This record gives sequence, C-alpha cells and structure tokens, in this order.
Amino acid sequence: MTAAASIERRAFTELRASGRRLEGYAATFGSEARIGSIVETIERGAFRASLGEDILALMDHDPARVLGRTRSGTLRLSEDTRGLSFSLDLPDTQPGRDVLELAQRNDLGGMSFGFVVPRGGDSWRGERRSLRTVMLREISVVSSFPAYPDTSLALRSRPFPAADEARRRRLIIAELSA
Repeated sequence: MTAAASIERRAFTELRASGRRLEGYAATFGSEARIGSIVETIERGAFRASLGEDILALMDHDPARVLGRTRSGTLRLSEDTRGLSFSLDLPDTQPGRDVLELAQRNDLGGMSFGFVVPRGGDSWRGERRSLRTVMLREISVVSSFPAYPDTSLALRSRPFPAADEARRRRLIIAELSA
C-alpha cells in the first residue's frame, strides 16, 4: 500500500466569507461523522503531535492546487477547546481566486483534512471509532459534501504589509527553485 493510499480524509461544512484571509475550523472535537456504518469522533488533542510539521492547505485534496502551507507561514494551525483552528492567506493564483469567489458566494462545501492514524492512535467500541492521535498531512477547502458537520470558515480582509508580501515572494521563489 502506498503512503497516499493510507491517508484518510474527513470533511466539515460550516463556511463564512469576507476578505482574503480564510479562518475557521478544519476539524471539531466531539463531532460525529458517519462513514459507511462507522460513527467516528475526534478527541481533544488529536492533532497536537502534528502541529510542528509542514502541513499543506489544498483545494479538494488536490496537491496541484496548493493554497498555503505552515512552513511558509501562509497557513497557521492551532488546537483550542473547539477543534483544529486555521488561518489561511489565500494566494493570488487561480485556485486561490476560485476559493475566494466560491467563499464569497457561499458555494463551498466545507473544510476537510487528510491524515494518517499511527499505531494506537484510535480506539474502537463496536461500530464507533474514536481518533485520539492523528498525523495531519493537509487541510482542504472542499467544494462538495463533507463527512463531519461542524467546521467554520471566515474570509477576512487585511492588506499585506510590504514586508510580508516580499517575504512570501522570496519563500515561493526559493521553493520553486529547490
């Protein structure tokens, strides 16, 4: 089995929009998702081990449509009592403009995340799965229907200071040159 084949994905639906920065929740703790006959919940702290890693923000889980990443600072992630919160600075690329337009029209399906469960990271009780620890790989803005019901997305308008914009360009050029 390839690494890509073992990545699981879950999605959420609540989206709000205004401006060029997306903020909200990619996952919420304690919320139930029905995946086939399985009912799954995410426990508080499940993402803690992943927060120091380089996590991507994608459109519809498509690695060809990168919206941001933690390594460059264009995606910021944290856990709070509600779930996995994020703040994403949308790029001026076609996928970024598409997400911006769809968010403003309230046409997006929600947020989703791709993850791997390490050994011992989940527990089962009959048909109920509880995710205690997951290794987060990416979060995605999804245009279709999500699995989990409770996420949020807000679009914030903030002009980027010239220094921030110059830093973003240097990071993008360095990444493309690598």
